[in-house]
Amino acid sequence: MTKLVRTTQELQALALSGAEELGWEAPAEQVIGWVRRNFTSSQTAVACSMADAVLPALVSEQIPGVDVLFLETGYHFPETHTTRATVAEYFPVNIVDVLPEQTVAEQDAIHGKDLFARNPAQCCQLRKMDPLKKALAGYQVWFTGVRRDEAPTRTNTPLISWDASHGLVKVNPLAGWSLDALVSYAEDKLIPVNPLMSKGYLSIGCAPCTRPVAPGEDPRAGRWAGLDKTECGIHL
Repeated sequence: MTKLVRTTQELQALALSGAEELGWEAPAEQVIGWVRRNFTSSQTAVACSMADAVLPALVSEQIPGVDVLFLETGYHFPETHTTRATVAEYFPVNIVDVLPEQTVAEQDAIHGKDLFARNPAQCCQLRKMDPLKKALAGYQVWFTGVRRDEAPTRTNTPLISWDASHGLVKVNPLAGWSLDALVSYAEDKLIPVNPLMSKGYLSIGCAPCTRPVAPGEDPRAGRWAGLDKTECGIHL
């Protein structure tokens, strides 16, 4: 029987044993199966930016009804909201909109308009990192769609690790997938993909801070282009 309450030390030990068991290249289905055996669905969350629905599709096959956390920053492309609606309609998941403490208008009133242009790190902290940290407090494990091929900062992404910043187990079942493998899988299984992907947006975040990727650039080169910033801070 899956243990409902675990100490931090027990979760850390579980993350370590899972990493040793699955190694570096276990198939995504096997990684998800490890989570299913060790956690209840109520202990489990999936983070999804709605660039595609591959991760929620895979996880919900084994953990139906799982919570899918969507960071509703207030700055998303319309296509991202359309993808979110499609995922909610066609997959056995529970979409949870994770909201910042302030609306965009309230943030503008306090910090000035377009904080993302002047201090993108603070904007990400307020609209992504702080809300996610609060949301994850109710879980013991979370899935992310981080892949090693996305950027140099992600090349050492493990399948399972201890997430000290959020105090829970972090699972990246798609870590070893390439972008081509992801797109091919989505096409083969008829899984929704954000329409912006076909327009060169290979990593999709907030509209003001995302541009299409040029040929030869890594998938995350279009995020915060022109700035010394490649991560919002969640996966550092």
